[in-house]
Amino acid sequence: MIYSTVLKAALLAAAAQAAVIPSSSPSGLRVRQIGNGQDVVTWDKYSFYVDGERVMIYSGEVHPFRNPVQDLHLDILQKVKALGFNAVSVYIHWGLVEYERGKFNWDGVFDLQPFFDAAKAAGLWVIVRPGPYINGESTGGGLPGWGVRVEGQWRNSNANYTAAWEPYISSVGKIIAKNQITKGGPVILTQPENEYSAFMYPDGSLNPDEDLLYEKQLLDAFADAGIEVPTFCNDAWIGGHFLSVDVYGYDNYPAGFDCLNPITSWPDPPDYFYSSHNDVAPNTPNLIAEFQGGSFDSWGGTTFEQCYKDLGPEMVRVYNKNTYASATHLLNIYMMYGGTNWGHLSHPGGYSSYDYAAAIAEDRTLREKYYELKLQANFLMVSPAYLTSVPVDVRNLATNGSNITITELWDEVGKNQRFYILRQTKVQEFTNSKFKVDVQTSAGQITVPQLGNAVYSLPAQDSKILITDYPAGPVDILYSTLEVLTWKVIDGKTVIILYGNTGESGETAILTKTSYKVDVRSGKSSTVSSKQTSTSLTLQFVVGEQTVVALGDDILLYVVDRVNAYNFWVPDVNLKKDLPVIIKAGYLLRTATFSGNTLALTGDTNGTTVFEVIAPKSVQAYTWNGGSLDVSLTRWETQEGRYRTKTPRVDMPDLARVKWKYINSLPEISGNYDDSKWVTADNTYTPNPTKPTTPVILYASDYGFHSGNILWRGHFTASGGENLFNLTIQGGNAFGYSIWDNDKYLGSFAGSAVPSADNGSYVLTEWIKGSSHVITILQDHMGLEQSWFGGQENFKLSRGLSDYSFGGATPILKHWKVTGNLGGEKFVDWARGGLNEGGLFAVRKGYHLPGLDDSLWASKSPLKGVTGPGVEFYRATFDLNIPDGVDYPMSVDIGSSATLALRVEIYVNGWQFGKYIGNIGPQKSFPVPQGILNYKGENTIALSLWSLEDNGAALESIDLVLRSQLEGGVGTVKNSVAPDFEERPGAY
Repeated sequence: MIYSTVLKAALLAAAAQAAVIPSSSPSGLRVRQIGNGQDVVTWDKYSFYVDGERVMIYSGEVHPFRNPVQDLHLDILQKVKALGFNAVSVYIHWGLVEYERGKFNWDGVFDLQPFFDAAKAAGLWVIVRPGPYINGESTGGGLPGWGVRVEGQWRNSNANYTAAWEPYISSVGKIIAKNQITKGGPVILTQPENEYSAFMYPDGSLNPDEDLLYEKQLLDAFADAGIEVPTFCNDAWIGGHFLSVDVYGYDNYPAGFDCLNPITSWPDPPDYFYSSHNDVAPNTPNLIAEFQGGSFDSWGGTTFEQCYKDLGPEMVRVYNKNTYASATHLLNIYMMYGGTNWGHLSHPGGYSSYDYAAAIAEDRTLREKYYELKLQANFLMVSPAYLTSVPVDVRNLATNGSNITITELWDEVGKNQRFYILRQTKVQEFTNSKFKVDVQTSAGQITVPQLGNAVYSLPAQDSKILITDYPAGPVDILYSTLEVLTWKVIDGKTVIILYGNTGESGETAILTKTSYKVDVRSGKSSTVSSKQTSTSLTLQFVVGEQTVVALGDDILLYVVDRVNAYNFWVPDVNLKKDLPVIIKAGYLLRTATFSGNTLALTGDTNGTTVFEVIAPKSVQAYTWNGGSLDVSLTRWETQEGRYRTKTPRVDMPDLARVKWKYINSLPEISGNYDDSKWVTADNTYTPNPTKPTTPVILYASDYGFHSGNILWRGHFTASGGENLFNLTIQGGNAFGYSIWDNDKYLGSFAGSAVPSADNGSYVLTEWIKGSSHVITILQDHMGLEQSWFGGQENFKLSRGLSDYSFGGATPILKHWKVTGNLGGEKFVDWARGGLNEGGLFAVRKGYHLPGLDDSLWASKSPLKGVTGPGVEFYRATFDLNIPDGVDYPMSVDIGSSATLALRVEIYVNGWQFGKYIGNIGPQKSFPVPQGILNYKGENTIALSLWSLEDNGAALESIDLVLRSQLEGGVGTVKNSVAPDFEERPGAY
């Protein structure tokens, strides 16, 4: 949606009049004043301050509701912290915690406090985004299902909507408030609403005016709940919306969301972002609230593995560095860890996995782009001048067959340092570009590199940051064409780690009047050359695995290739700044704690790992995950050791051979089935803006059913001659349905990736006058739609029948019945929440739960399957005995023909962790975390198998797969507490 220039100006003017202008302190900092005020989190036009210290806020998006194992939050958050990030951003899903209106579920896996506690333990700040609307590719975009029965538009100042969201913001706001940094907690920023950037009139036409009253109501509600840290917005583009927040922000997804095709365009130029932000909010930091960290994928999509091929480490090198060229001083990566749409959390466009091709995969393993992010974040955290730097020049440099775009950032406050961000102008350029570049330094303009005939080499799909007049402690780097990973002053010696691509020629010049002996302590001397003048020492390197150069007793330079750079970690030791350490530790370094004279390290290894510890002499001993780490002194006076990972073999159950039991899970089509306990669908009015033509309302949410399988039973008396049944039915993308006349199967709609509705006609065996018939329809509910526009009511789009008719004659309607999950909004499994279950018979009865005595059930495997159309339900148990001290993520993997119309829901110990659609796909592997899987004891797996074909359907394979073997892990992971099977009163 693009506004005209005149309209944009009008919006800006209107918003400015309504804006709440923060007060200014004498120092020029902006301070949010609420009640007694707070001065912990402040800001100026460059960046934020926390506790008076100017900070780069580098954050990763993580959604607690997509991880229902509280003990695994720390694992994920420690991995975010280990990147060099200092914050994490979270959505909170209103519809999940207020499934029944007026009844909030903040218990068990829905309790936010363990997440906040884990963030604090990991040393991360938290940015909280509670909605009311969140989008997030989640069902309803975070809005509750009961909201479809609320009259009028949502996401504006409609009084009915206001009455709906105010109790939620009051409830969640109190939880946020007590976890603010001003109260000793980790929360530093909050965001009301989400992408409030486009708006609609009730008739669905575009409304050019944002609802300023709604924005004020939200901000007042946040304040009333006790929230005093700054508020911000995430405009979907730099459109100047929601300017009444404290700090303006926006989103940017430069690569788009097409996982099938490679990236074909570069991001927008940084002068656009920087200047556009300044046009809108010149007195606040450049804040990107969501920056692309991957992509969602949809039903019938390519899988996240394919997404990652185009959105992997190369994307991080190019796109993230482009944001630095925009002087972005709060950057939040969406997503850092996606997690799982367990239960029915997804919107209709997405499947069970929300992996997002993120740096941390759904199974919590680390991808290569995780390490790319780590290189960049660690550099920014030791480069304070970046926080007051602004772009002053963007130019193109012609090279051999290509062009290089160069952005020069200048430290506007310190008035000395410069950062040059270089990238190829054309994304489709796949050859190295060799060139020299002019940089400004305190010694004047210099063309680099200087020594010999060296030229700069920029590989395809790559970017680099050159520095000038860069202080690394007491060492002044005049310039460097090698990138800085980090630096520390340790016992008076400055340790600097530089990196580049293997075989690259890089050059670093140090301002010094001291004549240094260049002593190559590790690596090949032939790869190092130097030139000493009266004012500087220039060193040129051919980048190999690792070269260590000592310059007297004052400076230790590491020059490493990218792969070896990945292995370096810069931990906060006891969160103290007076014990600087740099550690080479392989796969993951979680924590470093100093006590007495021992540095205790924890982390994960995935093979033989070479440790190198660069630490003060006060450290005399080292441990790794509690065990002694033997080290010896290197030639350059660091400590080095070798550790061999111990990942014991475990016996994995063969799910194809375990003892499966099954029952029919579609008794509703039998002649003697009694549906008297079902909800009678007899409403004749719906507040839904889309009115049906049916004699009674047949929309599932009007009766409190918002997810999973829905069953309809229409009872009729034949007039005689009825020979056709026609219907219009909606279920969301990739939905399907099957239909019966009494026990006679009429047919199915197997679904495809895109249609969210179907118009079907089914031939009846001609009805005899006076005969009784029940039309039974089993349909899939794929989740509620999201409502991207303010005032848009997409989330109210119905799930159910909007029209039906008969051919030949019209029967007499007795009544319609409907069911979904047992109890609907008054769901019975408080621990797992309202979205975990659907409406199949076996699930309504609780047969998916552990502890059921199924000894009287018949034996049959899902590999045998259903012989005709219908639904069968399968159960089996298996044991696991995974040793302590390891992290062995697992998944349930399913195989079947891609043309086979079958649908499967997978339950593990009662938790729904997979929805598989054979003829649509693409997901076949379903990660199930420890804590849902019981790693030390019995597990119950249950699955429904719905055949939508006359010939029946069966799985070709089902396996429990060990996805990775790591030694280490986060420690004890308790199983998520939830009830075992008990007879459910009133279950039908």
